[in-house]
Amino acid sequence: MDELIDILTPDGKPTGKTALKSEAHKNGWFHTTVHIWLFTSDEKVLLQKRAMTKKVFPGLWDISVAGHVGAGEEIITSVKREVLEEIGLKLEEKELIKIGTRIHQVKHPNGIQDNEHHHVFIAELKKPVSELIIQKEEVDNIKLFDLSTLKNTNNLENVLLSRFHEYYCTVYNKIYQQIKKERKY
Repeated sequence: MDELIDILTPDGKPTGKTALKSEAHKNGWFHTTVHIWLFTSDEKVLLQKRAMTKKVFPGLWDISVAGHVGAGEEIITSVKREVLEEIGLKLEEKELIKIGTRIHQVKHPNGIQDNEHHHVFIAELKKPVSELIIQKEEVDNIKLFDLSTLKNTNNLENVLLSRFHEYYCTVYNKIYQQIKKERKY
């Protein structure tokens, strides 16, 4: 879906300009996205299998939920909207833990230039996967994987991308720290 998004400078500052997502990807303009990694207390991570109709990484088991921040939209609003749209899960702001922002720059073979500032969140999944409702236009499937999958991407076909291994390890560490913290209470 093509949507209006805010254009940023390479260091993440607003330019005051907006553009369609397709235009930003065509021209390589920086913009904001959100990543939400959902985990369970028994050390599992929810991954989604991207729909085969997706323009980048179709059929790949990837981040629990990800999406673009709409023009003028608050990041936390975008996080909650994307989670609800893609997997039918309603999360409250207090359940979301921001673990960082990362710059992502990839030029895809189809001409799409992803120059994005990912705002990365984790949250505990407290609802059974069987109760989640996937958005068929975006997601082919969802499944819980062992949390260690984030560190061992080389052993699995079509599960995450080994070139982003350092990012996945960072997410693994933050989730593991959160699980340990919650166990202490």
